[in-house]
Amino acid sequence: MKNSKILVTGMSGLIGGLAGRQFAENYDVSALGRSNVEGFTTSIVDIGDGIDNILPALDGVETVIHMAGSRGDVPAETHIKANVTGAYNLFEACRIAGVKRIVAASTGAVIAGYEKDEPFKSLVHDPGFEMPSPRLNITIDSPVRPRNMYSVSKMFTENLGRMYSEQHDMSIICIRVGKVEIDDVPLNARNASVWCSHRDILQMIDKAVHAPADLKYAVVFACSDNPTRYRDLEHAKNLLGFVPQDSAANHGF
Repeated sequence: MKNSKILVTGMSGLIGGLAGRQFAENYDVSALGRSNVEGFTTSIVDIGDGIDNILPALDGVETVIHMAGSRGDVPAETHIKANVTGAYNLFEACRIAGVKRIVAASTGAVIAGYEKDEPFKSLVHDPGFEMPSPRLNITIDSPVRPRNMYSVSKMFTENLGRMYSEQHDMSIICIRVGKVEIDDVPLNARNASVWCSHRDILQMIDKAVHAPADLKYAVVFACSDNPTRYRDLEHAKNLLGFVPQDSAANHGF
């Protein structure tokens, strides 16, 4: 799939910024978000405010990397505006503009509810826990267990992507992103199980952007190959060729 012109939403954030700057080495990259991104043509738009303001930024764009969104401990209405209304506005604008592929951030937190139960609870909190063989594994086909409005709102992105793929023949790849940190190291034992290095999240986004054009819809987990990892990576390997290069073990976890 040709990707000569790429729009990145959320490029003022960590993951969007990493991705946009990497792709700018080979592609014409522009940004869309609520603040200016130095060095890049930026459309100052809140995607939660409507479709019309988004459309001009999509002129000639073939691929959108959608990393914008609300996260953290904020009112539910904030998540709904950014991650539900905003995702719809962006996807609909992409449909109208003829965008061929959207690579969208979901979150691994859509299955974080499993961590309330054993043995996952001990896996992420007990430093002495020994991973059984075969390892504990939550796959894309496992029932979701969101535990807050943020992860609920990200499930909307996945469902919206499936609908746009099937009804409008667009290619939508949703990445259930692990814990990506500014300093590129896990912050604690729990995060070490779901940690995703800068190098690994960039590899995943790159694999998704360059996936075959006939891949119309996919959901994949993205994290590093951590000793206490319980999110399945075989699906991403088989589908996209994603093989993580890093591990929390290299940081003492």
